[in-house]
Amino acid sequence: MVLVVLDHDGNRLRKGSLEALTRARALAEALGTRVVGVLLAEDKAPVEEARGYVETLYTATLGPYTAERWAAGVLAAAGEAGAQAVVAPSSRQSRTYLGRVAYALKAGLLEDTLESGVEGGAVVATRYAYLNRVTQKVRASLPVVLTVKPNTTPLAEPLAAQGEVRPLEVPAVPTVEVLERLQEEKKGVSLTEADIVVTGGRGMGSAEAFRLVEELAALLGGAVGATRAVVDAGWRPYSEQVGQTGKTVQPSLYIALGVSGAVQHLAGMNKSKNIVAVNKDPEAPIFKHADYGIVGDVHQVVPALIEAVKKLKD
Repeated sequence: MVLVVLDHDGNRLRKGSLEALTRARALAEALGTRVVGVLLAEDKAPVEEARGYVETLYTATLGPYTAERWAAGVLAAAGEAGAQAVVAPSSRQSRTYLGRVAYALKAGLLEDTLESGVEGGAVVATRYAYLNRVTQKVRASLPVVLTVKPNTTPLAEPLAAQGEVRPLEVPAVPTVEVLERLQEEKKGVSLTEADIVVTGGRGMGSAEAFRLVEELAALLGGAVGATRAVVDAGWRPYSEQVGQTGKTVQPSLYIALGVSGAVQHLAGMNKSKNIVAVNKDPEAPIFKHADYGIVGDVHQVVPALIEAVKKLKD
């Protein structure tokens, strides 16, 4: 059996869950078995939506998130289903608990995979290495825990019939006590799920200048990104940071405004399908990776781009 972990925001399944479902179905077909799902929640979860994608859905409400609780929930579902493979979306949260799951199952852990399949009874997968400069092939015998890198896999379609929902009994585990949690208010499109990302770098000059980045992103229906230098300067929140120490994005269109193109930033966006760069320095490294480049002052170029997009939308 292949168990897929369905991530959600309390109201809807996340895009990464539908990518993980596609991988889980392909893996199950290759192994000659079926897919079951597990939906863990702090208080509420999109059960009706989730049961449309799997024949059997295990559910549990666990209270405030901790790595120990979520690991226990996935292990309980894996035990009930007799799962030999666990597939989950790759995220900062999944990295905190899936290592525990793999250790408890005595399973191989294949993280941030781009593709996966079965060869000779073992699960094989590809993933990026060395700041996304090369692709490596990894292998693990069953049991295995595998995570799916965002924006690398087609989204799964719902099944013809609604699946069975089975409440899951998750044993209490020793854990930290969550005293308080401050959640940042989310605006617009999620950065890791956006099809268009507009990122501002130090070349924007100030926090106030990011209104141009926000306006262009809003017009295009995209998300706002930032470089580490911008985040370190306090101009934008860490949740918008793209790069080796931030988030990895792979949109159809990536617009880099005043971004020099340091290797650490490139590691988070160099697999974007189309890259457009605007920088006043013609020798900026970003131009070596851009499909289209504009040498110019962002404070002159971006307003012109905004006006051009407005005219196209009228």
